[in-house]
Amino acid sequence: MHQFYSIILVDDDPINNLINKRLISKLDVAKQVEEFLEAEKALERIDQLNSEEKTLILLDINMPVMNGWDFLNHYKQKFEKRGDRIIMLSSSIDFQDRQKAKQYDCVEGFIEKPLTPDKFKNIL
Repeated sequence: MHQFYSIILVDDDPINNLINKRLISKLDVAKQVEEFLEAEKALERIDQLNSEEKTLILLDINMPVMNGWDFLNHYKQKFEKRGDRIIMLSSSIDFQDRQKAKQYDCVEGFIEKPLTPDKFKNIL
């Protein structure tokens, strides 16, 4: 049985998305794994999802146009009632980024890239 209806990858690097999607798909923890190169498109997709369906969002910080922090601000305003799990998945090793992520109630964790099966199992 799947733990999530959907896992949404939000990262402007298509190679990272491809690798992460394959890794997650092999673990068979979600009905679907979707990837978005633009945070705005991910927010549009989240708006289409049933709020009752468990969704895990893996979110990069450093992206053009709308970065991870902007995404979180929009998410907080529009989807406050959703029960999604959001994990920051970033190459940032900056302690301040970790601290900033903790300021968002909707963020449940912070993982440094690359995503590995062990790191992913730990967030589950």
